[in-house]
Amino acid sequence: MKNSPSPGRPTDAAANLEDVALRISESRYRRLFETAEDGILLLNADTGQIEDVNPSLVKMLGYSHDEFLNKKLWEVGPFADIAPSKEMFAELQANGYIRHENLPLRTLQGKEIEVEFVCNSYECEGIKVIQCIIRDITERKVAEEKLQLAASVFTHAREGIMITDADGTIIDVNDTFSRITGYCRDEVLGHNLRLFSFAPPDQEYCSAMWQALAEKGHWDGEIWNRHKNGEEYAVMLTISAVREPQGNTRQYVALFSDVTSLKAHERELEHIAHYDALTTLPNRVLLADRLRQAMAQITRRGQQLAVVFLDLDGFKAVNDRHGHEAGDQLLIALAKRIKQTLREGDTLARIGGDEFVAVLPDLADTEAAVSILNRMLVAAAEPVPFGDLTLHVSASLGVTYYPQAEEVDADQLLRQADQAMYQAKLIGKNRFHLFDAALDRSARGYHESLERIRQALNNDEFVLYYQPKVNMRTGEMIGAEALIRWQHPERGLLLPEVFLPLIEQHPLAIKIGEWVINKAMAQMEIWHSAGLNIPVSVNIGAYQLEQADFVKRLREILKKHPAVRPGDLQLEVLESSALEDLSKVTQIIEECRESGVSFALDDFGTGYSSLTYLKRLPVNKLKLDQSFMCDKLDNPDDRALLEGVLSLAVALHRQIIAEGVETVGHGELLLQLGCELAQGFGIARPMPAADFPGWAAAWLPDLAWSSQAALHRQD
Repeated sequence: MKNSPSPGRPTDAAANLEDVALRISESRYRRLFETAEDGILLLNADTGQIEDVNPSLVKMLGYSHDEFLNKKLWEVGPFADIAPSKEMFAELQANGYIRHENLPLRTLQGKEIEVEFVCNSYECEGIKVIQCIIRDITERKVAEEKLQLAASVFTHAREGIMITDADGTIIDVNDTFSRITGYCRDEVLGHNLRLFSFAPPDQEYCSAMWQALAEKGHWDGEIWNRHKNGEEYAVMLTISAVREPQGNTRQYVALFSDVTSLKAHERELEHIAHYDALTTLPNRVLLADRLRQAMAQITRRGQQLAVVFLDLDGFKAVNDRHGHEAGDQLLIALAKRIKQTLREGDTLARIGGDEFVAVLPDLADTEAAVSILNRMLVAAAEPVPFGDLTLHVSASLGVTYYPQAEEVDADQLLRQADQAMYQAKLIGKNRFHLFDAALDRSARGYHESLERIRQALNNDEFVLYYQPKVNMRTGEMIGAEALIRWQHPERGLLLPEVFLPLIEQHPLAIKIGEWVINKAMAQMEIWHSAGLNIPVSVNIGAYQLEQADFVKRLREILKKHPAVRPGDLQLEVLESSALEDLSKVTQIIEECRESGVSFALDDFGTGYSSLTYLKRLPVNKLKLDQSFMCDKLDNPDDRALLEGVLSLAVALHRQIIAEGVETVGHGELLLQLGCELAQGFGIARPMPAADFPGWAAAWLPDLAWSSQAALHRQD
């Protein structure tokens, strides 16, 4: 008979089932132990020795599995740094549970981390075991700190912050939002931001904002909002889109600050920068801007514009007699009156002192401004009461128009109007004067020509040509006349009549005159060193001759050229020039003659008072003007006039030389009348200095001249 199982004892089958269940349980636990993300530490409840650790703890702390085993908790590096490790273990033994939410540990690599440390004590098959769960909360703590920081910023920021969903519905706002807008948090949550004026009111501006948010993810700008109490205020607003990884917008975050006081300050500064503090009229800066704008509009519209420069007559006397306060009140009153005479689109500006400028656009023609100008004159001349006084001034107006025949800019218009105002003062004040563009172009051309001549002198563009003087009967060369030419880099060789008349009464004439004397004497030195003794004459203008220091400066030039005898230099004075003080000129010529320099009277017979000049000027030689050579061959009366002039020169004991000898017949006639000295194209044209010696060596007089005998009057 088989033995039956004893009561309370499991059968083999049951035992097997229990073993299987135990193995399954152990397998599950081991799998959970090995794969858990948190670190797990198993301790002997009696000794505190570490019996097992899972891979996550090994990875977390950097120590190997073996470095943990069979060591007590407080003997392992990370926990050894914790001072109360033994106390923690004693507490655990006593209570069976401990929890530390922010336990600092140091990994094998020296990194500090914070962990959540939870230990439980339990029994397993009669063995008391302690299981510790260690969770790294370092990243969570950082995230929490960031959230706390963000919350703190959100709460305490001095900028208003508003968060909306993708449709613009308000999700949250901070306290500063409420302070700036006047709306509390509960009043705005769930409402669209457009209800609170946080979108630009202009549709085009609004479209640009949403386009920028869609394309760039952010937008910033200034907009005006309305406070809950109805007052307007300005904000500087920045909106940023918060997007999901897929790129879809999840929220919008708007930050804004109240810049109303800043805008008011900007307007104040702008007013100070663009308006006159005394009269509140536009100043020079704003005037320039408005004038340029008006010029651009006039060009498009095909109309005209007037610029009026106004200066008060007698204002300085008011200031000096009654003080600056009276002057200031006068300016304020007149500025107001004159402004009232203008049209709505006109501009009146004060540019300094008692000077004003008006810009009158949209004129049909130049006559359209006359009535406005007259009203301005009347307004300026009206008396202004000041206490017990009555102040009186008037105004002088200068007017110019735009557009003009030549292109002009705003600054040129102001200068033109200023010039015209000055003319109004010169011709009597209390009137307006129109700028003359044609006269101005002529004046500008004159000044530009003077400047170009000055440049030519500085750039050594002037040269001297020399025309021989000869005795037609003997063939002797008696000298040369130095004639200035301008070797213009673009226009070529220019004759003196092109440029000398421009400087006739200008200090530049003195500089060029002295240059000619210096250059001629330097050339004489060159010829002298080559064995040629050629006296040279140069033309001298009345303006230069009548200078108080002429003799002194001439002597300084002579000293610079010691190799030249002063007697070889002759100065030719044009009889046609108006010598204003004959006594003074006579004295100057006498002083020059004492230095050895001789004088000739050029263009004789064509001047202002030939007989007076002949009588009073101590000149050695007369140069017969070339006009006497024209038509003298066939006309008996002309020949008689020529003979009379020659006879007069002989009677006054003056040597005479004829200019303008262009033909053999001219020479024959002069020789018949007793004039042997001559120069002209029939002898030689003016030539460069380098050509002169060769010409002199080769020249011979015409045979008709050398054989010509003088005739008696009856012949």
